[in-house]
Amino acid sequence: MSRFSLAAMTTVTVLGLGPMGHALAAALTAAEHPTTVWNRTPGKENGLNATVATTAADAISASPLVLVCVRDYAVARSILDTDALKGRTLVNLSGGSPEQARTMARWAAEHGIDYLDGVVMATTDAIGGPDAALFFSGPADVYETHRSTLAALGRHAQYVGTSPGQAAAFDASLQDMLWTSMSGVVHMFTLAKAEHIAPADIAEHAKALLGFFPDMIDLLAGQIGADHYPGDHGTLDSTAATMDHILDAIRARNLDNGVLSAARAEVQLALDAGHGKEGFGRLAAL
Repeated sequence: MSRFSLAAMTTVTVLGLGPMGHALAAALTAAEHPTTVWNRTPGKENGLNATVATTAADAISASPLVLVCVRDYAVARSILDTDALKGRTLVNLSGGSPEQARTMARWAAEHGIDYLDGVVMATTDAIGGPDAALFFSGPADVYETHRSTLAALGRHAQYVGTSPGQAAAFDASLQDMLWTSMSGVVHMFTLAKAEHIAPADIAEHAKALLGFFPDMIDLLAGQIGADHYPGDHGTLDSTAATMDHILDAIRARNLDNGVLSAARAEVQLALDAGHGKEGFGRLAAL
């Protein structure tokens, strides 16, 4: 644990003042945490009621709790002064893969640094407010020591586990769904346009169709958690037939079919393995 007392934990340093780092610092100062900031390019501290350090080491030395929010883990490592950090708590909010988080945690442990890995699931204007979601992972006692301070960044700050890579794993999993879905939305508009349907004419129908999505997530979570995939709500046989109809329409317009073809190929693997009468969740167990 850090050598600093609980009473001193309201003092925070933020390294990196890009749009997100600036928003984090602004939220901390708005919550009346004395904040020191540093950025490789001077001038990014405009509008912040914070102390500006001239070097990263000086900024780190100013606080028991250090947040770093830069492009990636490699940049974070390049600016962190291990001597200054020793005995302090480092919270990395730069984002990256679960394995990068685990590597960073091992590096921190080797240098006597308490470490939490964090992920911001929010836009910059939501930071500090009720809609900002953040995930943190690492030693439970370290998180508990700084929980009230980190809560200033967003009301939905959540601790997700002791494994340093857990927050990044939550992020990667959720972003996987997001960007696969976003690709599908764009492709929907592309196919609709090719069939002379205006984006505005199909958008409302698309939102109505997605109304079932939360229930479907719960259904699949239950099936996958229980490793039981009944086809009561639709079988993989019927899913394959539906995908084939959609692919026919896409190919008829000479549009890219890579994403849906990949999904159809995954369904075929399940069919070939004899799971055609089971539900869509079976794909998670291939």
